[in-house]
Amino acid sequence: MRPPYRTFSDFLAERFPCKMQKLTVDAGFSCPNRDGTLSTGGCIYCNNSSFTPVRADGSSVAVQIARSKDFFARKYPDMRYLTYFQAYTGTHAPADTLMRLYSEALDQPGVDGLIIGTRPDCMPQPLLERLARLRESCFVMVEYGAETSHNTTLDIINRCHTWEQTCDAVRRTADAGIETGLHFINGLPGESTAMMMQTVKAINTLPVDVVKFHQMQVVKGTELARRYLRGEAGIIEFSVENYLDLCVQIVKTLRSDIAIERFVSQSPADMLLCPRWGLKNHEFTDRLNSRLSSTSCGCGHSG
Repeated sequence: MRPPYRTFSDFLAERFPCKMQKLTVDAGFSCPNRDGTLSTGGCIYCNNSSFTPVRADGSSVAVQIARSKDFFARKYPDMRYLTYFQAYTGTHAPADTLMRLYSEALDQPGVDGLIIGTRPDCMPQPLLERLARLRESCFVMVEYGAETSHNTTLDIINRCHTWEQTCDAVRRTADAGIETGLHFINGLPGESTAMMMQTVKAINTLPVDVVKFHQMQVVKGTELARRYLRGEAGIIEFSVENYLDLCVQIVKTLRSDIAIERFVSQSPADMLLCPRWGLKNHEFTDRLNSRLSSTSCGCGHSG
């Protein structure tokens, strides 16, 4: 069943002649919201080990890529790869250090490009210009964690950047000729579904190529978890059906040329307080696509 919206696979198929796989690496970066550059508390929902592999042995970028390739190559020997710098803030280091790490990734056999996860307040123009030059010889995409378009919410979650900074970073990145992604969380503290849809409409005003959404997850070991256990989290605890309804509205509203990479995320069960749906990511997406295909969504997305 082909989804009635533009997928990340569609986006990649326009740029590469073969199947591509992201290889997540942890390059040992920190975050300005944790190391004292901006704050030491971090975002109230963040426990990095809930969504990225642990780099306990300090393995180099090259070693991490080789391990991941071994896993995928057994099943897909002709696959090519994109290295995904995901953990914490993938541009929070001196530019020369960053370019050395990016080059190390690109030097690995089978790697055709980079996806760099970062914050919108961590893209200085000189680094962006160096990435633009790198983009002349390989694929480069920058994925910004925006989370929401509402500055009041960004304050509540201790994000330490503004929506205006997101807009500036996206526009500068697009102007540099670099593919741009944005990441959002649905159900942040204090947000209504109307506010979430206002964020989707705000996305439509930006020159963005790919978006990710996922449900707000309350993960152990976070400030949000402590508030949740005290009954003070202020979040919407979506049921599967209610979250499906929201995602249908997102597909209807989002600009049709923007690729949607995902709608949900899945933290380890032993770390997750809520929501505990008992669904794998692909099972939720299958339900969503079935619902979209059985109704006239009027979204205008390709399919």
